Amino acid sequence: MGWLRRLLDGDAQPSLGRGVQSTDLAHLEWFARNKHGVEAFIEPQTMVTGTTVILIAHDGEWTRRRIGSPQAAWAWGRSIPIPVYDVHLTGYPQRMRDYNARQKSAR
Repeated sequence: MGWLRRLLDGDAQPSLGRGVQSTDLAHLEWFARNKHGVEAFIEPQTMVTGTTVILIAHDGEWTRRRIGSPQAAWAWGRSIPIPVYDVHLTGYPQRMRDYNARQKSAR
């Protein structure tokens, strides 16, 4: 993971708030390797946070972490390997909305 760390620590590092932590990358990798059918969706930088990646499993379970830049997200996805999409082009999958609805009704 050294090459990815160097990529994330470069100019791609967001200047907003907390930057990318090694625990973020470790969590993303754990989720991708331990859940079935995981896909990554790149979310753009906002006024509050840097670029994030949301991982969504086959059942809609999801997790989100900072990733540094869209280029870092694409590189990370290829290294796992999992499909990576730009959320502006694809939107969020219905299974994520269904999962959120199930979680809300369970509370």
